[in-house]
Amino acid sequence: MGYLKKEYMTANSNFESRTGKLSCPPETVFSFIADIRNFEQFIPPGNIQNWQATADNCSFQVSPIGSAAIRISEKTPFSSVIYSGDALQKNDFTLVVLISENEKNLTDIRLTLLAELNPVLKMMASGPIEKFLEILISEMEKFDMWNTMSKEN
Repeated sequence: MGYLKKEYMTANSNFESRTGKLSCPPETVFSFIADIRNFEQFIPPGNIQNWQATADNCSFQVSPIGSAAIRISEKTPFSSVIYSGDALQKNDFTLVVLISENEKNLTDIRLTLLAELNPVLKMMASGPIEKFLEILISEMEKFDMWNTMSKEN
């Protein structure tokens, strides 16, 4: 992937979540998050506006940042889903969701966000991005309807 842009000294920034513990098997988690429409379940109300989604794409507004668009770029059954997107009109990012089975035959999940950020933007965005990843992991851990919420195509 072409993560480096020469203009504005832009480079890859890597942000990782803690490992979340989910109370369902990896197959269930994969099937659920492989449909991007289901991701809305993990975003607390009021954080985004104008959510529009299909199984593979979504777009929304984040105040005061502006619009963002995300698409599923890769799926590896039962182990990962990779979402690619853009925000702030030209900043590309990738959200990698790693899924693994733990010793209790349930799911461990970890999120990694890779973004093309110049040094100033990285300094300003680090806190909000880390908070966003923590919110997603926490919401996934609290979610108790993994087996019932998968949407029809």
